[in-house]
Amino acid sequence: MDKVIKMTLLFDFYGPLLTERQQKFIDLYYENDYSLGEIAENYGVSRQAVHDTLKRAEGILANYENKLGLIDKFLLKRNKLADVARLLEEAPEPPPQQLARARKILQELLEMDRG
Repeated sequence: MDKVIKMTLLFDFYGPLLTERQQKFIDLYYENDYSLGEIAENYGVSRQAVHDTLKRAEGILANYENKLGLIDKFLLKRNKLADVARLLEEAPEPPPQQLARARKILQELLEMDRG
């Protein structure tokens, strides 16, 4: 997965757990495409300070995902839902096999929420 996409997902899921400064730097750098120099200039700090803050925040976000796995669960659910949609759209009147498979996928999704 591309680093920018990965960081954007991590920030979407865990961003509120960062400090306000970390949140702002991540937002500016990854979502608004600011350079380290631009962020440093706007906040009156060195480029190194911005770099260190970003690296620390990236590590914190990655650590949350390693422990909680919310993004992995989200992506798995999204893929399963896409499978269900594809199965149901393959025929105007889905044959019983496709309905049974779609039901099984939906049941897996429901069970994932319990565990």
